[in-house]
Amino acid sequence: MLRRFCISLTIGFLSCNASALDDIVLPPGFSIKVYAEVPNARSLALGNNGTVFVSNRRGRSIYAVVAEGDSTRTIELVGGLDTPNGIAYHDGDLYVAENNKVTRYADIEQHLENVPGGEVLDIDLPSKTRHGWRYISFGPDGKLYISIGSPCNVCDEDGFGQIVRMNPDGSGREIFASGVRNSVGFTWHPESGELWFTDNGRDMLGDDLPPDELNRAPSAGLHFGYPYCHAGDIPDPRYGEGRDCDDFAAPAQKLGPHVASLGVRFYTGRMFPDKYLGQIFIAEHGSWNRSKKIGYRVSSVRLEDGVPVAYEPFAEGWLQNESVSGRPVDLLVLGDGSMLVSDDHANKIYRISYAAPTE
Repeated sequence: MLRRFCISLTIGFLSCNASALDDIVLPPGFSIKVYAEVPNARSLALGNNGTVFVSNRRGRSIYAVVAEGDSTRTIELVGGLDTPNGIAYHDGDLYVAENNKVTRYADIEQHLENVPGGEVLDIDLPSKTRHGWRYISFGPDGKLYISIGSPCNVCDEDGFGQIVRMNPDGSGREIFASGVRNSVGFTWHPESGELWFTDNGRDMLGDDLPPDELNRAPSAGLHFGYPYCHAGDIPDPRYGEGRDCDDFAAPAQKLGPHVASLGVRFYTGRMFPDKYLGQIFIAEHGSWNRSKKIGYRVSSVRLEDGVPVAYEPFAEGWLQNESVSGRPVDLLVLGDGSMLVSDDHANKIYRISYAAPTE
């Protein structure tokens, strides 16, 4: 029997600890409120009827957040899973990625109160657990993309460090990108259809090396350097000998070192000012092995003619004097143009909205 975890919130999406958001700094005109409370909220996906699907990596369940008039309701859909980090919505079905399998739940929005058994797809995924929490999404080509992170800090092991793609039923699998240490977020350019993805750099090279990466993959078959070369121009001390960094695809944008860049989205809504349309937002989960913490924010990357020209904070304040109140994970643009941010540390989903400042 499924357990249900329900929270009723006001139209302003306030919660009992909304004061924790008083520290969040946003550009003028923007505001942030709590949208829903979900245990260890991780990946986000949006259904055709506006249902927000939410995964949790440390827990064992998948949730749905349903807007009902002036409130939202959180429903536990499926429990007893193994590291269910990756979720994707496609043609009415919900796809859930566990460590070594993907399950499809058909016609999900018609069965939120009583989810029928899912169909396990015929996909061979490794079961190693380090970086084994999958991220999945469907591309504009109708293919299912799955990240297979490296099972170590840095190593050269076949079958890992890849983004693969396949048909929705698991057939036709191919490697789309390789040399990818651990991507926990990808998206597609709304006009060109090109894949953009974040990648977490290796550890143990010091506080400031290497940068995390925002990568662009205009076609299949590119190699992004791992484990031989990091961030486009940093040879690995062990695996980089005899390798030329110029042989690999360089990042479109170097990000902060160890910021743990995860979810990434192009802004496609109409609520934010026009200058944000087509720009990139990145959820930076925050460092764990740096002498001074970094990340714990939502950053933005401004593009001109498809090329990054600026990388800067958009929403920050979850890190205060080395004390952490939240860790952004994934992003989602709603139909009204507002943006959701999941936080697996505070067990919440936030809604960022915009209203033009009044004089």
